[in-house]
Amino acid sequence: MKEPELNMWEKAMGWRKRQMVKAQLNEVSEKIRNNTLEEVAQEFDMMKNGGDTSASFAVFVRGMKR
Repeated sequence: MKEPELNMWEKAMGWRKRQMVKAQLNEVSEKIRNNTLEEVAQEFDMMKNGGDTSASFAVFVRGMKR
């Protein structure tokens, strides 16, 4: 059985809804990503035996945030 074809407005509403869901997911995933990167950077900060190298890695990791 063939499905009925969507009209122009129904297609546009579906497209917009998908865009909105993607945008919401991006916000959540970026927040998770940034929090994870901050945790990694904090671990590098706690490494005192690495000196400037571990501090540089911490700066590099923090620079990866969006």
